[in-house]
Amino acid sequence: MSHLVVAGIDGSECSLAAADWAAREAALRDVPLRLVHASPPLPGIVVPVAAADTWHEIGERMLQHAVADLTDRYPDIEVRGEQITGTPAETLLAAAPRHGLLVVGARGSGGFGALAVGSVALRVGAAAHCPVVMVPKQHADADEEEIPANGDAGQLVLGFAAHHPVNETADFAFSAAQARGARLRVVHAWALPADCVSPRMLAVTEEDRAEWEDQEVLQLTDALSAWREKYYPEVTVRTDVVLLHPAEALLNTSRGADLLVVGRRTDPLSAEGGLGPVAHAVLHHTRCPVAVVPHAD
Repeated sequence: MSHLVVAGIDGSECSLAAADWAAREAALRDVPLRLVHASPPLPGIVVPVAAADTWHEIGERMLQHAVADLTDRYPDIEVRGEQITGTPAETLLAAAPRHGLLVVGARGSGGFGALAVGSVALRVGAAAHCPVVMVPKQHADADEEEIPANGDAGQLVLGFAAHHPVNETADFAFSAAQARGARLRVVHAWALPADCVSPRMLAVTEEDRAEWEDQEVLQLTDALSAWREKYYPEVTVRTDVVLLHPAEALLNTSRGADLLVVGRRTDPLSAEGGLGPVAHAVLHHTRCPVAVVPHAD
């Protein structure tokens, strides 16, 4: 089934939190959940069979325990587990569903603990052909009462460029808000015209700033009209037009949010894909799960 939810799991607290988030999402979507554990080949030219078997058995036990735990806590969904030999990033990219969702912990069990986002999460976020949700370490460490459940009414945040609206990102955010019965806060960040911030120019007057802001508000209202009025009229939407760098605006607004949704422009000529500067900054500093939605333009 293509419309399933896939979660990467390696036994770390962050990956277990991601698997739990994925189970809630699968329940919302009424689709199966597939847990994938990548088992990297052991180092060395010749590895004793006993060592390889032990390595495999440890991963298999961890995977079986996670499947049993999630099946017990979410009995309405089908949970399956699979251990695949290969590097974590490439294994998850190969397992990513074409029309589903991939969920990963922002940090796994390896690498440098001080990093907010690990190399595997960055790699799959930059190259997956489906939306990727990254669950940060802060989310794994928080008390349960501090974390809104996926199905509870809460708030989602969408980063939205009103002058260049992206259908895929908006559709994902509105659909997620509708499924949860949650509010959707749409954030549009804007900047003063380049010729107004030159050192040779005088300070911008309050009247000019207010006029430009009114234009941005109107642009955002027009850009969202189809989603608000035609496709998702039942979703409660709040719009924020802020004079800030987009990453700063999103991080400020997403404090306490259930999910932050950002876009990622794909390059059809590049197998590596790529994260833009806004998505990259958000992933390194967010305290809530982030959905990175790929789009063609």
